[in-house]
Formats: sequence, C-alpha cells, structure tokens
Amino acid sequence: MSWIHWTSSVFEWKLQNKTNINDTLDLTSLPYKTLQERDKKQSRKPRSWKPTLRLARHNFLVTSMASSVSDQSVQPQDVCVVGVARTPMGDFLGSLSSITAPRLGSIAIEAALKRANVEPALVEEVFFGNVLTANLGQAPARQAALGAGIPYSVICTTVNKVCAAGMKAVMLAAQSIQLGLNDVVVAGGMESMSNVPKYLPNARRGSRLGHDTVVDGMTKDGLWDVYNDFGMGVCGEICADQYRITREEQDAYAIQSFERGIAAQNARLFAWEIVPVEVSSGRGKPSVVIDKDDGIGKFDAAKLKKLRPSFKEDGGSVTAGNASSISDGAAALVLVSGKKAIELGLNVIAKIRGYADAAQAPELFTTTPALAIPKAIMRAGLDASQVDYYEINEAFSVVALANQKLLGLDPARLNAHGGAVALGHPLGCSGARILVTLLGVLRAKKGKYGVASICNGGGGASALVLEFMSEEKTIGYSSL
Repeated sequence: MSWIHWTSSVFEWKLQNKTNINDTLDLTSLPYKTLQERDKKQSRKPRSWKPTLRLARHNFLVTSMASSVSDQSVQPQDVCVVGVARTPMGDFLGSLSSITAPRLGSIAIEAALKRANVEPALVEEVFFGNVLTANLGQAPARQAALGAGIPYSVICTTVNKVCAAGMKAVMLAAQSIQLGLNDVVVAGGMESMSNVPKYLPNARRGSRLGHDTVVDGMTKDGLWDVYNDFGMGVCGEICADQYRITREEQDAYAIQSFERGIAAQNARLFAWEIVPVEVSSGRGKPSVVIDKDDGIGKFDAAKLKKLRPSFKEDGGSVTAGNASSISDGAAALVLVSGKKAIELGLNVIAKIRGYADAAQAPELFTTTPALAIPKAIMRAGLDASQVDYYEINEAFSVVALANQKLLGLDPARLNAHGGAVALGHPLGCSGARILVTLLGVLRAKKGKYGVASICNGGGGASALVLEFMSEEKTIGYSSL
C-alpha cells in the first residue's frame, strides 16, 4: 500500500465513522490493520546496533527507568517514552545564565538519549520548542540536535507556541510516529531568558535626533499580550477577579508549591529528572556543577506575603512571589514506536495515550487548560476518574487555582512536586519540563495515568495524557 493510498484509507475510515476531517489527526483509535499493511510494503531492515551505556562527565544515578517491553503491554503502534532528562531550572541571570538555549537543549537531549540507551544515529527527526529566538542564530533546534551528536541528515524543527512550545513539540513528534513517518524522534524545549537581547527598533533606518527607544525582547516576544497591549500578569488579574480568587489564596498556593518542591528536592526525587550541568567559573577557576533548581533555595514565606502587586496597584493580587519566575533551562524526551521499542529491547517509561489543544480569547488564556484537558482525556479513551495526577503549569498561582476549581481537581493530586512558581518557567522549555516532572510524580507515587497541561499566550493551551508503565530498575552508577 503506497503512502497516498494508506493516507486515503485513514480519511475514508474517519468519514465512515463520522469523524470531522478537520480534527487533529490522532491515530490511536485507527484500526491497526492499515498500519500493518503499510509496514509490509515499506518495512526496513533492522540496523545492526545493540544498545550500549557510555560514560560521560558527571556522576549521577543511571536507571533503566522502566521494565523491558518483553513484560509489558506495548503494542507496535504505541508511542513510547524511553528516555527523559531536564536541566536544573536556573534563575534569571542565575547559575545557568552563561549558557545559551541551544547548548542547554544539547545537554538535555544527550542525557535523554543516554538514559534511553538510544544512539544518536538512530534518531530520525527532532522537534524542539524555543520562544525567544532572537540572537541565537539560525535554527535553534538544529543547533541543539547537532550539539548532542545527532547526525547532519536528521530533520530538525523549532516550535514556537509560546509557553506550550515544548509540549507541542512532543505532540508533533508523537504524530509523526503515529503516522508511520518515524520510529525514533527527540522532542522537548529550551529557553535562556537571561540571554534575550534588547532591541533598537529604529536603528536600521537610522536614529538621527533625540532619544531612542530600547525594547526588551523578553517582554515583547514572550510576556506581552499583543492584542490588548498589556502584560501577561494582567490576564492573571482578570482571572483572579472572574473566579474570585484572593491574594491570600494565591500566596498560600505559592507557599505550597515551594514546600512541595523543597520536599521533592530533599527526597532526591528530582535527581531522576535532572542532568547536572557543568558551568565555567572563569579562567583559572574550577568549574561548578549545577544539579539543583535555583529558585527553591530562595524561598521566604514571610517576604512572599509582603510583596506588592506587580500588575494592578489598586486591589491587585498577582505578585512576583505568587507568579512563576523568569528562568533558564531545557527538557528532552526520546519517543519511539512500540515496534522499535520491541525490536531494540528498549525499556519503556510511559506511553502517550492522547493529546489536545484548545483556544479562546487571548486575555482568557489562563483557563484554557480546562478546555484542553477534557479533550485530551477523551482522546485517550479514559475517564477523568482514572487520572491519578495532574501537572498544570503555574504561570501564575491563579492559573493552577482557577483550573483546579473549573475541573474539580483534588489539590493533593495537582503539581504534587511543586510547579513553576517554585521551580521556574523557561518559556519554550516548560511544556516539556512538566511532562518530565509528571513522570517523576507517577514514578514516586505509583500512579498509572497522568495529565499535563500548559496555557500559552494568545489564548491557547495544550494537554497530553501519559500512561506510566512501571517502576524503574536501577542498573548501577555511571556518569553523564
């Protein structure tokens, strides 16, 4: 069966089943017969490669992360997560500020591949989120991929869906596997908000007389609602007013986020997620290894409660303390088809069960996760009662509180290891970071199904459903 004929059969099946042809194509519900027919015609010879575990620089606990596919219910058409990694989250002008976004991306990709026991040469495509691309040079995702040792022949795409970029990259990677285009794809996101330049908009035409204007690239391209000409925090205030969420509730939630993050860090639960990053201290000085999130160490509940509102002077409730912090970081996931996982004997951490996007008015983006999450759960073939844990990105404390209220979520099962208020929110990274953290939560708390969702500027949100496969097997110490 040719690609054209196979694709036609997909759309025929959708029509027969009265499916909207304009819906996002999700093949999890397709009859697998069409894929089997395609594979018979387009089968590839297996590459003569065996998984190996190589040494690198920094000591940390390496695990196989999940049980082998031989004793799990992995089907050839499944989209499997076989490796994950994230860098620590660095504060604005903090511990990671000397490292570019593509380099942070390379570090996360390289670590995820090594944890998965997948050679870079096997990767067929890379989707990587990055929002603040100014001054990074051409094709930031490709820079990150090549820096991780992925071959020149591999296709790379940079994804910008604002805060949801990292999650959308994972969704695109999953779709390419479901469509049969690829068997091994790397996805994730990266951002160095510390290194975003400021602009001189009139410089190209020549600034002749008088003062000139300097535009903050980070604010302009990442933190500003272009439709209403105000900052993202104003949207947080609109949300707080609409759902009657008080300053005290937001501060209490922020304190909880920090306390959960500190508890997870003290229990070394983040060590499962984080790849240590080596940072130069300057000529003649020893390098420093960063292996913890910057933001957690600066928590002071008393000071948080005294902060002034940042976006609305009279009666405002959103502050620098109950909002996420400006940050640097990267996260990566290695996705493979179930067929490839079985062929290579890879250990499967989780399966991607479903995903969805949603959108509404730009200023209402804060509550769009409440629209995307039910769609994703439905597409996963699940009921909300089956979901064990949720991650909803804490762009502001009010975002988590509003969506928790709208969806009727148990607070104990939302952002169980803390969120962006405590850890940080590097824009292009966060959608992937919360997926990695969700897997860590499911692992630590022995959950099966988890949902991650993240809102994005412009009114949108993305959501993704994961099925955790098993507790990992520790295979010893190595270095990454």
